[in-house]
Amino acid sequence: MSKSRNKGGQGTPATVALTQAAVEFTLHPYEHDAGAQAYGEEAADALGVPYGQIFKTLVAEVEGGLAVAVVPVSGKLDLKAFAAALGSKRAAMADAAKVERITGYVVGGISPLGQRRRLPTVIDASALDFATIYFSAGRRGLQIETAPAELVRLTQAVTAPIGRAA
Repeated sequence: MSKSRNKGGQGTPATVALTQAAVEFTLHPYEHDAGAQAYGEEAADALGVPYGQIFKTLVAEVEGGLAVAVVPVSGKLDLKAFAAALGSKRAAMADAAKVERITGYVVGGISPLGQRRRLPTVIDASALDFATIYFSAGRRGLQIETAPAELVRLTQAVTAPIGRAA
């Protein structure tokens, strides 16, 4: 994996955050289909990466406000486990328009890095099973590949089993 330097106009707040932190990462662009509904699966198929190794970024409402969940695209977010990981009693998926306003990213291109405001983050423990994981670089059609420990460190995340089978 080489350190990427925002070549070709692909810089996003997420790639800037990685570059500033001197983290090694690789950008993986792919042709985004505007009709696609399952963005993570689309990325996995386009890049030939197993669904369990590509992670989607979801935002949910918990008692303290909004929080970020990073789970494999092969499954779903377990809202009860997510709430428990944050010491909350309950969680519910946040409104898409509110999520876009708070994170600065569009749905389908939300990155756990470089958001307008740092939100509490929980990364599914399965991420630690891989040498590298993939997640949105902050726009549809662009994925970041990096070590999961770097994502945990930069987002100041906790890891917990918050994903469940689809």
